[in-house]
Amino acid sequence: MEVQIASLCDTAADYSGKLCLLGAFDTILAAKFPAMHPFCSVALRIVFRDTDEGKHTLCVNLIDADGQSLLPGMPSTPLDIRMPENQFFATVNLVFNLQGMRFNKPGQYSVDITLDGQMIARIPLQVLNMPAGQGGGAFPEPSV
Repeated sequence: MEVQIASLCDTAADYSGKLCLLGAFDTILAAKFPAMHPFCSVALRIVFRDTDEGKHTLCVNLIDADGQSLLPGMPSTPLDIRMPENQFFATVNLVFNLQGMRFNKPGQYSVDITLDGQMIARIPLQVLNMPAGQGGGAFPEPSV
């Protein structure tokens, strides 16, 4: 099993086996806390081999700096991997839409992806105080 893509983005979709991402980001700026991020997607592209065939459980979790889950009710996703005939691998695209993410304070967060209880990807996310005079969102001005 190989994770080819693990990204936090504005939106994502799977169109006939093609994973389409829009607006990949790793930073959210907020004018005040607690802050609410209305919507985003977690996009995953995972390649499975014949040794990965069978039933698996995938979990997505948003974790704060203290190791606490911000998505305690997020259900797990069952996967039943079967290799197509005459193919060497099977690719699975997954999109998880997250709504109303609440951040109580600025800090470092992560989106943790586990398969059968084993971490397969960690997407870093930083939530920062918005500098004075700058608009909010997921697009901070780069510092040079």
